Amino acid sequence: RKVPTGMFPALRVFYTGLAFRVWGSPRYPGALAELQRCDGQKRLSSSGERGCNEEVQKAQRAAAERNGGSPSPPTIFSRIIDRTLPADIIHEDDKCVAFRDVNPQAPVHFLVIPKTPIARLSQVNASDTELLGHLLVTASRLAHKEGLADGYRLVINDGKHGAQSVYHLHLHVIGGRQMGWPPG
Repeated sequence: RKVPTGMFPALRVFYTGLAFRVWGSPRYPGALAELQRCDGQKRLSSSGERGCNEEVQKAQRAAAERNGGSPSPPTIFSRIIDRTLPADIIHEDDKCVAFRDVNPQAPVHFLVIPKTPIARLSQVNASDTELLGHLLVTASRLAHKEGLADGYRLVINDGKHGAQSVYHLHLHVIGGRQMGWPPG
């Protein structure tokens, strides 16, 4: 949708979803393509408006890289496990590590990850049953310890359409505020 620019007729401003972007500016040479890509997504934000989500874009890039056939480099999570990348670790045992999310989506937001690398939830098998149960029990205990007595949301993203941007299974535990519905 075109919006009148008033005193600046040289600028054309397009509105999409949640943001205004300036078209024709040398700072935004690909703005029209970006607007069209974002506008084409049928994604709802937590406020119910359409919008382009940076996490979705990261997930699409990660899926494309995985489908490229080249070997995958160590993930950010494997680097946290081996301590080559710092993290605010709140729990560790022989099977998993839990740490605060660097981009929290709520007052409390932490991740629980297995030390054994599993790329996606859709790739688990029966031998992973005990580990998956351990991850859920750990998430529950930590949520209680973090004061989430009124509830929380547990999220596992799987694949491109699930907005998985890191291909190392991880559970998001998100709480400390009222969650909206539907999620996504």
